[in-house]
Amino acid sequence: MEQEKKLFKEVNEGYTMHEAIEEAKRCLHCKIPQCKKGCPISHDIPDWIHELSMGNFGNAMHIINEKSNLPAVCGRVCPHEKQCEGHCVLGKKGQEIHVGKLERFLADFDGNMGLIREKLQPKTRGRVAVIGSGPAGLTIAGDLSRQGFNVEIFEMESEPGGVLMFGIPEYRLPKDIVRREIKKMEELGVIIHCNTTIGKDYTVDDLFAQGFDAIFMGTGTGRPQKLQIPGGDIKGVRQAIWFLRRVSLYNEGNLERKEVVIEKGDRCFVIGCGNTAMDAARTATRMGAESVNVVYRRTINEMSALRSEYDDAVKEGVGFIWESNIVEIHSNDEGKMTEVVIEDKEGNRRVEKADYVLMALGSAPASRIVSTTKGIDVDDRGYVITREKPYGMTTRQGVFAGGDVVNRPSTVVLAMRDAKMVAEGIAQYVDAVKLLEAINGATE
Repeated sequence: MEQEKKLFKEVNEGYTMHEAIEEAKRCLHCKIPQCKKGCPISHDIPDWIHELSMGNFGNAMHIINEKSNLPAVCGRVCPHEKQCEGHCVLGKKGQEIHVGKLERFLADFDGNMGLIREKLQPKTRGRVAVIGSGPAGLTIAGDLSRQGFNVEIFEMESEPGGVLMFGIPEYRLPKDIVRREIKKMEELGVIIHCNTTIGKDYTVDDLFAQGFDAIFMGTGTGRPQKLQIPGGDIKGVRQAIWFLRRVSLYNEGNLERKEVVIEKGDRCFVIGCGNTAMDAARTATRMGAESVNVVYRRTINEMSALRSEYDDAVKEGVGFIWESNIVEIHSNDEGKMTEVVIEDKEGNRRVEKADYVLMALGSAPASRIVSTTKGIDVDDRGYVITREKPYGMTTRQGVFAGGDVVNRPSTVVLAMRDAKMVAEGIAQYVDAVKLLEAINGATE
């Protein structure tokens, strides 16, 4: 186990203090910063980089904290090449500022040194329940807590973090970093209840009965899509996110090695070509798979994965089969997978030996909360319907939703952007309700 754990050591090294300050000095501090335009949460990037360049780390963190609740996470897993760094004017010369590594440096320095201890706001504006502790739920909790709301998170797992804890591999996002960011939430006054499933242990109606003024659903998509091909339901077909969760639990010492499924010498195929597919493929190689191949129905130029993630996967020995589909999966008499049939765009077929197929095709929203709550409408695919005003409210008054459960973009930072807008909607709603109650109370 120790040898395998070494393979999950973080692959990208952070800056030293000297390197960070030298990199920050290169920033032009543009009058109209394109990097800020490229950031989904409109980080004041030149401002905090300028503070960093002068060694004012505390000031820099204050600026970052105004927009982001998860800087150490975003500094590691955001698609910077498509966002802030991709918009940097110096990028035209191939010399873009490495914003992600600078953000990571500041967040890590702050976490290690305890620079910033925010003043707690009196929790007088209302009570908000947050279901799920992924990027959306944590952003809602952090934003509302800073604005004077009493926030409680309800998480079904034994530890908070959602996809940050169980879906992104350790070598990209160390779990201690996630725990540190969550501890910052608790220091803001956020209360977290783990091992608590809404829809099973409590219903939405139960939460309202407990005195919550509003409820946010940030439960993501828990229902896996099925592979509709011959052999698509045999034992060796697994969800990529299920596999990643298992490996995370194993690395934390909470599962035995045999429960991870992929063993040394196994031949593995991954269907899909997003970042989850890359994570699954690279994780399978670390778990000892003899061969790992990603099968994708389109071309390399159409994949949703970052090019840097693809390049890293290739370096680690992952193979890619473009413009192709797995059309059949075969098994032996005991039901164990033996081979897959791959068809290319010309209709040519070939048979490859295989032990496991990991599906990175996305998933549909779980219906546990909707099925136990009256008044929450969903579309024909099961995604929760929300309104624009107040932003994020469902068809049930006081119940809000965001992120994957409403089929909005699923990267960490895009989930955060959506959640920040929902947090504004929740604050507006609760304030309005309390104002009406005060007016009605005064006239009675």
